[in-house]
Amino acid sequence: MRPKLNDVAAKAGVSVTTVSRVINNYGYLSQGTKDKVFRAMKELNYQPNSLARSLHGKKTHLIGVIFPSIVNPFFAELVEQIENRLFNSGYKIILCNSADNREKERDYLRMLIANQVDGIIAGAHNLGIDEYNRVGLPIVSFDRLFSDKIPIVSSDNFRGAALATKELYQAGARHIYFLGDPHQTGNPTDLRLQGYQKTIAKLQLTTHVHTINFTESPTLKSLSIKKLLAKRYADGIVCTDDLTAILVLRAAQELKISVPQELKVIGFDGTSFVQEYNPELSTIVQPIHDIASLLVSILVQRIDQPDKPLEQMRYVLPVKLLRNRSTFPFEE
Repeated sequence: MRPKLNDVAAKAGVSVTTVSRVINNYGYLSQGTKDKVFRAMKELNYQPNSLARSLHGKKTHLIGVIFPSIVNPFFAELVEQIENRLFNSGYKIILCNSADNREKERDYLRMLIANQVDGIIAGAHNLGIDEYNRVGLPIVSFDRLFSDKIPIVSSDNFRGAALATKELYQAGARHIYFLGDPHQTGNPTDLRLQGYQKTIAKLQLTTHVHTINFTESPTLKSLSIKKLLAKRYADGIVCTDDLTAILVLRAAQELKISVPQELKVIGFDGTSFVQEYNPELSTIVQPIHDIASLLVSILVQRIDQPDKPLEQMRYVLPVKLLRNRSTFPFEE
């Protein structure tokens, strides 16, 4: 049976009120009394009720973290970094995997509110969820535009795509395709397409956009990619993420298209996982450590000082190009 407050009090030889005061750090108590209570809690494996603490105006030290997937290496590494930084700041997370389901994300949002979390970090891709603007909690967004009242942290998506396009051009590609979602929704990731388009215009080349939706399965993406490559039109491909780029490399190998001699490929994200297991892939590296640090820093500031205006509402972090064999052949 789960231990209760009165079990701790009996074990420590103090009153229930004293145990409550120790847990909530309220009023003066001797160190000896505190030690007895904490020792009893440890021996009984007693965990204070976070919801009950919130009803008394105390922090729960819980943070809701909403992302579309933790299977994707980028989100997995970002969530890990966020969790580490929150833990070091005295918080634990409730992780919500929203996928591409808007109602699922709404249900998770209601659950987080019911659990009285102290704040939310949101990076899901679903659109049209107005509840974020009505929850009354500190919220920080990653790569998603909720409203002018919610701060956004993102990497320089525009420059990243521009760097990727220039890399392919400098490597000799002249029929450069963009693989991603052509629909503009107003989120920061849309700037990847814009960065590609403007760079192509400056280079006086023709724009080619091949639709690959983020939510499609790898099997469907591969079929679409093979159909494109079979035409042999593209000699360079900018992918909006590394996993799509890896599918392009695999499809090229199956179709006997040599990389980078006949086809040059570059991805976007640059996670440690991809760099270690697909070291041949050139990519645009997002600063995952810095993104996580800034997301947590802003959220904790909003929790601790809710009435203090933020210095800015949009934070754009620099990216860098990682050149490997998928764009330029290395000499052995």
